[in-house]
Amino acid sequence: MKARRILLSMALVLSAPPSFAESACCDPESPFRPGEAYPEKLASCETIRHWADRAPATDKRITLGIKGRLTGVHADGVMAYLLMCEPSEVQVMCVTYNANGLARGDEVVFGGGYGRLDAHHVVLDPCLASRGQ
Repeated sequence: MKARRILLSMALVLSAPPSFAESACCDPESPFRPGEAYPEKLASCETIRHWADRAPATDKRITLGIKGRLTGVHADGVMAYLLMCEPSEVQVMCVTYNANGLARGDEVVFGGGYGRLDAHHVVLDPCLASRGQ
C-alpha cells in the first residue's frame, strides 16, 4: 500500500504541468531558460539588445545562451572574463574559471546565469564557454 502511494505521488509530480513561474519565464523562441537549463535557441550580437530588453522579469535564476565572436579575454589567475559583442551595443561578459585557450576573434557559445547591469552590459555568472560549431 505504501509503495503504491509513493508511485502515485511520483506519477502526479512527473505529470504535473510546469509551475506558473516556469511557464511565465521564457518564450520558447527566446534564448532564455529557467534555472540552469540550456536554451536551444541562441541570441547573437545582432539580437542581444532585443532579447535583453525582453528578459523575463523574475527573481529566479534564468540562463541565457548566445553565440558570437570573442572581443576580449581577460584572466586574473583566479577567474576569466570573456567578452562578446562590441561595447557600443550590448556587450556580454562571461565570468568563468578558465579561458581554456580561447582568444579574441574565436567563435564561441556562452551559456550562463543572466544579469543585466545597465543598457549596454549583460553578465553571465556563472558561465560556460565553448568553441562555436
